[in-house]
Amino acid sequence: MPDFLSATSAKFTNFQSTAQRHQSGLELPCYPLTPEAINATAAQALQSAEAGLARLAQQNRATVSFSSTFAAYDRITAAVFDAYQQLNTLSEAHPDKIMRDAARDAGVKLQEWSVALDYRDDVYQVLKAFAETKAKLDSEEQRLLDEQMRSYRRAGLALPTAERAEVEKLRKELTNLVTEFSVNINEARGPIDFTAEELAGVPASFLEGEGVKQADGLYRVMANVTWHAVAVAENADNPETRRRLAVVRGQLGREKNVPVLKKLVALRAAIARRLGYASWADFQIETRMAKTGAAVVKFEEDLVAGLQPKFAAEMETLRALKATHTGNVDSKLEPWDLSYYTNKLRKERYAVDGEKLRVYFPYLPTLTGMLAVYEKIFGLKFTEVEPPYVWAPGMQLFVVEDSATVAPLGAFYLDMFPREGKFNHFACFPQKTGGVRANGAYDLPVHALVCNFPAPSADKPSLLKHNDVDTLFHEFGHVMHGLLSRSRFVAQTGFAVPHDFIEVPSQILENWAWDKAVLDTFAADYRDASKKIPVETIAAMEEARQATEGYGTRRQLSFGLVDMALHARPTDTAAEVDVVAESNAVLARVTLAPTPDTAFVAYFGHLAGYDAGYYGYLWSKVLSLDLASEFKKAPGGFLDERMGRRLRDEIYTVGNTRDVGESVDKFLGRPRSQQPFFAHVGIKE
Repeated sequence: MPDFLSATSAKFTNFQSTAQRHQSGLELPCYPLTPEAINATAAQALQSAEAGLARLAQQNRATVSFSSTFAAYDRITAAVFDAYQQLNTLSEAHPDKIMRDAARDAGVKLQEWSVALDYRDDVYQVLKAFAETKAKLDSEEQRLLDEQMRSYRRAGLALPTAERAEVEKLRKELTNLVTEFSVNINEARGPIDFTAEELAGVPASFLEGEGVKQADGLYRVMANVTWHAVAVAENADNPETRRRLAVVRGQLGREKNVPVLKKLVALRAAIARRLGYASWADFQIETRMAKTGAAVVKFEEDLVAGLQPKFAAEMETLRALKATHTGNVDSKLEPWDLSYYTNKLRKERYAVDGEKLRVYFPYLPTLTGMLAVYEKIFGLKFTEVEPPYVWAPGMQLFVVEDSATVAPLGAFYLDMFPREGKFNHFACFPQKTGGVRANGAYDLPVHALVCNFPAPSADKPSLLKHNDVDTLFHEFGHVMHGLLSRSRFVAQTGFAVPHDFIEVPSQILENWAWDKAVLDTFAADYRDASKKIPVETIAAMEEARQATEGYGTRRQLSFGLVDMALHARPTDTAAEVDVVAESNAVLARVTLAPTPDTAFVAYFGHLAGYDAGYYGYLWSKVLSLDLASEFKKAPGGFLDERMGRRLRDEIYTVGNTRDVGESVDKFLGRPRSQQPFFAHVGIKE
């Protein structure tokens, strides 16, 4: 079981000594404590990088080597990337707005430097000189060389000088706009005050939550806080309450972000056109498994069509449930009805009450149990240590070791509960990416899990919904991917895999949150630990999930197709697109027409950084379910240690040192299949 803090804390320095004995270095980031220190951190990162690049560029091109060119470039740029990731975490999670703003501004400078780096002709010429020697390299070295030279081509280095300068200028503008789009989302607020009567049906656990009940007796719902929105959307009996919430949530960021998004779409298309691509999607997807925008649109539209019968049947089931509930046989299903009647369907038809299930998932035992599961299947040991620095109260720090060799593998922070100004979703933030140092020692990775689970109340622990447990397993899968990946080169480690594969190592682990044997290892009523989730309840949860999986999948497809509607269009039409009308039309075609006078796309955070990439969630889900199906066949099921080790070795550890398609095939040992995905959705052969 994971070792948690007790009266005597484990010392981080002890693990550092052990790491040294295993030819590794375990160093935590040194986070700046003031705005001035933030600026100094960014400045120092750039100064060191510039000095290293100057040495690289001044080499005699006749005597350059792989070590003095591509390997050196990898180490130099990795240090700046790490600094950016650390400052980005502070910009999203620090409690002090002054610190967040300073970190964000410094991060923009590092991003601008990164864009300009692609246009350092002196560096490019030295790397190009070595590439042209056609030296005999091993597979990882050749992969690093090929992908870096491809990056130069994609940056426009093959263009005439004036055109190259224009692309560089546009990319810098794009970086600033992406940051602005993200900041507007992070700063958007949607407070709505309701009476107790208007919130009838909403669980007491929510109404009693911190900051919800106001001095005047009203209850404040924050539409921008996801778990607030979900609690009301799923449970409020009053349809007007649900509609008001849907309107406010659907208008978050609209005034600021609609014009920003319009500029983003046009600017991306302008860059793609100058680089010779038919669309921004074609540019973005070239380096991924899918390869082209057309392949993505076909993938998604084929799924839309294949799901149509099940989707239509599910919508009619929900509409009929509303008709029975309201006594109006002609009831029409509205967008703000979907979560409510889906929840009601689970409770009434499948005897699954999400609120009642929360008693089985108190936060700390759930976290401990999940870590124990990962220890078992991956051959690991987690130990909590006293963190030398935290950016907010209540954070934790863990060291990860290999259970067989006792070699430290890295460390991770947990920042798990909401607070004002904090990033309001769930994500893994890399802090330091692993790679081999110049002295040959392996620099171990460090990651941070930043989440927003319900905080404990005065008389109750934090109780998670099953969806939260699913999310926890998923997001910690990213931590596992980042910590277990090993490569000599940072550019091939962890999240450096193609973007439409990056979710596979985390999505596969969602399956563990649905398995009876896994859940029995930790899920128990916090009031009576002898009470486990009945097998009938888990079966009903699975039936309930499948009952609306057609809608859930179509909803995901609608988001992906919104993304492609903006980014797969020809570059000469992108500047004229009405981003709200276009996106709302896609939502209406693929799911239901959105709530009137709303602009979902303005709060669609994936368009900043995941642009032309949202399809990757479903693309990777098809792959991940295929991988997970192998555990179902194993003697130990989802707790099978041999299968877990195979997953660690063939998927997590290799990172991007080889083609990810090869990694999938090596793990499966058979041709790939979409059948596990269709079975998951509830479509039988």
